Amino acid sequence: MTHNLSPTIALTQQLIRRQSITPDDADCQEMLGQRLAEIGFIAETMRFADVDNLWLRRGKREPLFVFAGHTDVVPTGPADKWASPPFNADIVDGLLYGRGAADMKGSIAAMVTACERFVERYPDHRGSIAFLLTSDEEGPATDGTVKVIETLQTRQENIDWCVVGEPTSSQRVGDVVKNGRRGSLNGYLTVKGKQGHIAYPHLAENPIHRLAPALTALCAEIWDQGNDDFPPTSFQVSNLNSGTGATNVIPGTVEMVFNFRYSTEVTHEQLAQRTEMILQQHGLHYDLKWVLSGKPFRTAGGALLTAVQQAISDITGYKTELSTSGGTSDGRFIAPTGAQVIELGPLNATIHQIDECVSIADLDTLSSIYEALLVKLLT
Repeated sequence: MTHNLSPTIALTQQLIRRQSITPDDADCQEMLGQRLAEIGFIAETMRFADVDNLWLRRGKREPLFVFAGHTDVVPTGPADKWASPPFNADIVDGLLYGRGAADMKGSIAAMVTACERFVERYPDHRGSIAFLLTSDEEGPATDGTVKVIETLQTRQENIDWCVVGEPTSSQRVGDVVKNGRRGSLNGYLTVKGKQGHIAYPHLAENPIHRLAPALTALCAEIWDQGNDDFPPTSFQVSNLNSGTGATNVIPGTVEMVFNFRYSTEVTHEQLAQRTEMILQQHGLHYDLKWVLSGKPFRTAGGALLTAVQQAISDITGYKTELSTSGGTSDGRFIAPTGAQVIELGPLNATIHQIDECVSIADLDTLSSIYEALLVKLLT
């Protein structure tokens, strides 16, 4: 039945079959570059450390519209648990299965085919279209989009509008788009005690016991109330490690990794200051390292948001919901340049799971939405 598949579905299958587990691109970008070259895109490879990035641009005029995405995927987990092999890209009952089907090779394919149709209809469109592709979104994200953006800024190549293909939809394609994301701040805490025999606690100092009241206070703290665009800031512990493995040893240290997903009501500096104040109030001896993953951003309005809402309505017949929930995305590196950034992609119900899948009808609809968006902005 391959010959009956749309170009979008066929391209998605080709991408899924390349086992591009982060940060290995598995030549996805090379294939995409060759295909887009046929409609006038100029490819520029940007490799930083072990990460492949690709900047493709058609045209030199302003405004500059960018499709942003990542070709890397997360590991599959146990392959024998999948209904079909995770890199086979099998279609069953209208669903395309495979690692990256929803996050986000399907979006990239829909972007490419939307551009192909748009350029065929409007070869002399106004402005320019570009693709920013990385293989470092699912990994540390230190040598991917952030480095490409730095390069573009040094040569004053400014993005006006950017659509990131993250899977944002909830029940049907296009029902939710992200017009912003919360900030993400990580803390790496080591609380120091004194190791000793568990039968002689007066000769030791248990750092777990010392940390417990402070942790209770951190969990109970109300960091802010949020606002109309962002939910309240949340504090969560992701890792807690201590002990030697023996049952009769009081540990000398306890290590805790925690994260803030924060709104625009606070800054990362304020969160760090308030956290350390609580730790000091409880008399802890500690080391604390902070790592900022991304500041919050929001596209409140403008031509891109208006065009996205209209395109979704025109193609699907329903109104989209704006949201800033969920995790971080590479939009956090693009928005600070002044670009309007919106995230729009397929359903996110199965991302990073066993049997990740996407509706083939949804991908074709998504491609039509992307094309309508180009028409509204560049004609």
